[in-house]
Amino acid sequence: MKIFIFNKKVVYTCIIVIMIIILTLLYINFYNRAEETFKMDIYYKGNIDDEIVAFVCNVDWGNEYIPSMLKIFKDNNISITFFVTGRWAEKNPELLKKIYEYGHEIGNHGYKHIDYDKLSYEANKEEIIKAHNAINQIIKEEPKYFAPPSGAYNDNTIRAAKDLNYDIIMWSIDTIDWREDSNKQKIIDRINSKIHNSAIILMHPTEETVKALPDIIKLLYNKGYKIGRVRDITK
Repeated sequence: MKIFIFNKKVVYTCIIVIMIIILTLLYINFYNRAEETFKMDIYYKGNIDDEIVAFVCNVDWGNEYIPSMLKIFKDNNISITFFVTGRWAEKNPELLKKIYEYGHEIGNHGYKHIDYDKLSYEANKEEIIKAHNAINQIIKEEPKYFAPPSGAYNDNTIRAAKDLNYDIIMWSIDTIDWREDSNKQKIIDRINSKIHNSAIILMHPTEETVKALPDIIKLLYNKGYKIGRVRDITK
């Protein structure tokens, strides 16, 4: 019977090599999944490597704050992307027209503000189409970007959006301005700590957002950033 004696150094080296191989395979798999995400046209950020960001404002409530936001954007010559639900559009056609006439891009936020990751393919498709038709009927322009409420989507959502020629828009910076503990300074800090080229900055029509916007715009301008719409950071 042969007795094998292993050198500890050799054993440790082999373990390290195996770990490196495993980590490399995991990285390749992650990279390929990320590539697939872009192929499916799901944008967590833009694909233009330049000092420009997109503001996106999701709307299903907060009407009282929208006129103030529009004034701030107009005063600073800024156009952003407003994602509106179909039911909100139907209830507020004149306000939607005003947003559009101010030069802002209008996106599809689904018909109802529900979790689309719990819906079937047909239900996802129906919600997107209903919102699409509601928006198009009011502004006479077809939206091309879809932002699922709460960022909730599944494979059915992706397939439905793609079949309807929509790109799915998420975000890379969340102001979390809807939360009760959010205030002007927290919103500013959340953006300042994560700002990067081609960022998609998510906000909502809230009182604290209105308070923070002038300082956010000044901050980004001082850092050399331009502020635009989703279409300005994708190609």
